[in-house]
Amino acid sequence: MPAYACRLGAPDGEVIEIQRMGASEDAVRRELESEGFHVFQVARKRSGVGLPFFRRRERVPSQDFLLFNTQLKTLLRAGLPLAQSLDLLKEQQKNQHFHDLLDRVHQQVTTGIALSDAFASLGDVFPRLYSNSLRAGERSGELESVLGRYVEYQRLVESVKKKITAALTYPAVLVVMSIGLVILLVGHVIPSFAGFYDTFEAKLPLITRSVLGLSDFVSNNFFALTVGFVGGIYLFRVWRRTARGRLLTDRWMLGIPLMGGLAHRFAMSQFTRSLAVLLGGGTPMVPALETAATSINNAWVSQAMRGCVKEVKEGRALSDAVEDTKLAPDLALAMMRVGESTGALPEMLNHSSEFFDEEIEFSLTRIVTLFEPIILVVMGIVVGGLLLAVYYPLLTLVTKIG
Repeated sequence: MPAYACRLGAPDGEVIEIQRMGASEDAVRRELESEGFHVFQVARKRSGVGLPFFRRRERVPSQDFLLFNTQLKTLLRAGLPLAQSLDLLKEQQKNQHFHDLLDRVHQQVTTGIALSDAFASLGDVFPRLYSNSLRAGERSGELESVLGRYVEYQRLVESVKKKITAALTYPAVLVVMSIGLVILLVGHVIPSFAGFYDTFEAKLPLITRSVLGLSDFVSNNFFALTVGFVGGIYLFRVWRRTARGRLLTDRWMLGIPLMGGLAHRFAMSQFTRSLAVLLGGGTPMVPALETAATSINNAWVSQAMRGCVKEVKEGRALSDAVEDTKLAPDLALAMMRVGESTGALPEMLNHSSEFFDEEIEFSLTRIVTLFEPIILVVMGIVVGGLLLAVYYPLLTLVTKIG
């Protein structure tokens, strides 16, 4: 019988995850309900054999999720009950995957399950930060204001992502086009000169012989090279999805000149802004710190920040624990200390994230300013060198004939 991963609500209120064998999903669900559990989710476990490179993971578009939260906040503020608001928003969703997820949330809310638990039951489809923010709003009775903070957080994060993507698109296009041009020259244009020079039986310069040899190798082994290249990318992506692979690649990313600094600042911006949202919504420090650390995209920075949780549990100040990681700049640490001493830590964390955002924008401008001429110069030298290596003997022969 197949195995199913089950997320359950125990009779004492604890949310647990177990694995259960069964003939079907409905059979497992009925069995668990008969044992007194509230079933949040039952999903068949995937086989360990597969092609992760081609596996498509359905995601909720960030813009759809942002619009949903904005509208939910508006409906709740207007006085509509939560279940009715979810039903209205569910029906207007054009994305079928998101519609199905909201339908499951709506069904659970109508049976008395808290909104935060309903979203948490969906696993990692939605950020853990979101369900924890909702839980803090439910406990404090300020769900609307917490949703407002999360909407603002999401807008700022999406804005930073768009700036990074827009700034790096043009350099990326330049690199791809330049590599494509080199491949075209080496694989198609240059080989046509080999037969031409053979008719003259002239001794070619070393650089010309090297370029013609490289071109001949690429032409004769194009299929094998293509398969090897695609296979290498496939194996790298498989390895990248392992815990160790992601940790190491994210650490290497931080060491890349210019780009590493950008990744570092974005990770710290995510951390400070997430922590500010949770603390501002009323979440206690330790669970807020745990969630904020897991919300960081860079696994290396996330691991370092999760190490602060134990120190904060033992009574250390947040600023001192973060300082030990050597990841936060002095200005951000100073803001944290001021926030801790004045009781305005969420506000100071927001100021810290704004500081990181300004640095990101400045770094993007500098990267684009430097990358464009560097890429053009480097690829100009490469392409010019290839053409010169091929045409130089031809020019020499024409000169001798003349």
